Amino acid sequence: MGWIRTLVRATSLALSLMPAAQSAEAPASVPPDAKVVRFAFPAAETGFDPARISDTYSNQVVAHILEAPLTYDYLARPTELRTLTAAAPPEHSADFTVWTVRIRPGIYFADDPAFKGQKRELTAADYAYAIKRYYDPRWKSPVYSQYREYHVLGLEELRQKALDSRHPFNYDTPVAGLQTPDRYTLRVTLGRPNPLFDLVMANTNSFGAMAHEVVEAYGQDVDAHPVGTGPFRLAQWRRSSLIVLERNPGYRDDFYDAHPAADDAAGQALLARFKGRKLPMIDRLEFAIIEQPQPTWLSFLAKDFDLVMTPLDYAPIAVPGGHLAPNLTKQGIQLERVLRSDQTYTYFNMNDPVVGGYTAEKIALRRAISLAYDNMAEINRVRRGLGIPAKTMLVPNTYGYDPKQNFGFSEYDPAKARALLDLYGYVDKDGDGWRDQPDGKPLVIRFTTESDESSRQFNELWGKYMKAVGLHVEFLPGQWPDNFKLAQAGNVQMWMLGQTATSPDGSDYLHEAFGPEAGANNLSFFKLPAYDDLVRRIDQMPPGPERDALITQAQSLLAVYMPIKPHVHRVRLYLSQPWLLGYRTHPFALDFGRFVDVDLQKKSAALH
Repeated sequence: MGWIRTLVRATSLALSLMPAAQSAEAPASVPPDAKVVRFAFPAAETGFDPARISDTYSNQVVAHILEAPLTYDYLARPTELRTLTAAAPPEHSADFTVWTVRIRPGIYFADDPAFKGQKRELTAADYAYAIKRYYDPRWKSPVYSQYREYHVLGLEELRQKALDSRHPFNYDTPVAGLQTPDRYTLRVTLGRPNPLFDLVMANTNSFGAMAHEVVEAYGQDVDAHPVGTGPFRLAQWRRSSLIVLERNPGYRDDFYDAHPAADDAAGQALLARFKGRKLPMIDRLEFAIIEQPQPTWLSFLAKDFDLVMTPLDYAPIAVPGGHLAPNLTKQGIQLERVLRSDQTYTYFNMNDPVVGGYTAEKIALRRAISLAYDNMAEINRVRRGLGIPAKTMLVPNTYGYDPKQNFGFSEYDPAKARALLDLYGYVDKDGDGWRDQPDGKPLVIRFTTESDESSRQFNELWGKYMKAVGLHVEFLPGQWPDNFKLAQAGNVQMWMLGQTATSPDGSDYLHEAFGPEAGANNLSFFKLPAYDDLVRRIDQMPPGPERDALITQAQSLLAVYMPIKPHVHRVRLYLSQPWLLGYRTHPFALDFGRFVDVDLQKKSAALH
């Protein structure tokens, strides 16, 4: 994303690259014996109200502050659910339509003026209230369309009543789908089976507890006042620059425990070192937002950051030939190479008169564009080898993902692309060197993009490969938030994006083309009844061979109509300083600050 502007706590050289007016003021003084972890985000946050965010970086901050009933075992691979605020795993009816979870008594929100000096205990009603907020039109939640597909009984009708009457959403109206039979019990009733609804209960962006007093006290400014029951609270926020979390002094007794696989030597070592330690083990967690790769890299080398996701431009320097560079090894730098549960992709607006539509010639154009672009060249040239080609719509570490499957999304065959274009009438009719539409109108592909260096490199690739088959591409640069608004409104022809999984349910990626979520998850506005019916059936089935077979059918339809071209599953290189202890990237959980420690003696020796 090309909309991050500032750098905090960087080296003097890095700071010299910034406009003086944007240099962050020093945070409040920190005791010399405080354990502080500093991490660089490559993109800006949007806020900290879970009802109004959908980006990874905001969610990572919120995951340290708010808590869902469930979470993931930090070290278990494959991933395993565990309780967080729940007293026990949730129970469900035989048909998976009724889910009941009991919240553990004695858990309290962090102190905040909204509570007027009173300790505020977490109750089941706080989860019910948080869920209702996704339906409240006031908040315009990007998560609403996902919740709508869960079919929580009564909430859609309550939302529609607020819209029709133009009156505020009535949180006090009882609904069949959200019941709190006692102070600590939450019962969620769904209009259709959902065997994986417990995964929703492990995501703070979908199930993070909110206190109504906080929302009422801060109103529209609640995104700057996240108040939760988690191990940290927000201490300082300079938008798009610096986010500081400090230990929540009222956090309950919580102790390190995990269940790594028996053959996971690194995980077993972490468990042996930390088991039984009170959490969190650090006092402060700072996130600096940096757009450019050079300041990020220089800051890490200057030991201003404890943890960094290595910028692509510096991956060959940091990890030449797949091995940590000798100079970094000598310093005790630690490397973690992670195949992310994510995907980059380009989508076509199916309502666009040029690239959209369901007729044979429109399908041929999209498939030709896909065949003409080389995903492996993207990996090797732009991503410095850090990725694997996406051959399916699903992503690694999720149910239904099969690396042996290949739906042709990464097939590169310019000869086949030219043949398709010729066969369906996309030929140069006016002799200007570019192909025209079958009716003779000029064929111009308008590709929405950003203005940062990475986007320019991707644009060069797209331009090169499209020119090779005679297709004329115009790139329309803009700021990422503005592009996103255009995309939601259906005013983008083509755009390249990335998405990271938030749970092991791989079928979530099928919702990127699910008709009822057009303009939300489904930015392609793809609408095909046969496909939508498959997705609905998949959503109501537990993991297993029968579900996987339907997932294969759904992906086959996407391969035929090509509303989306998957590109790459990214590989990330995480580097950490020798004094940062216990860090391990989790495929879905984002609250790493809960589990890490700092060796102050080792840090002092390295800095002096």
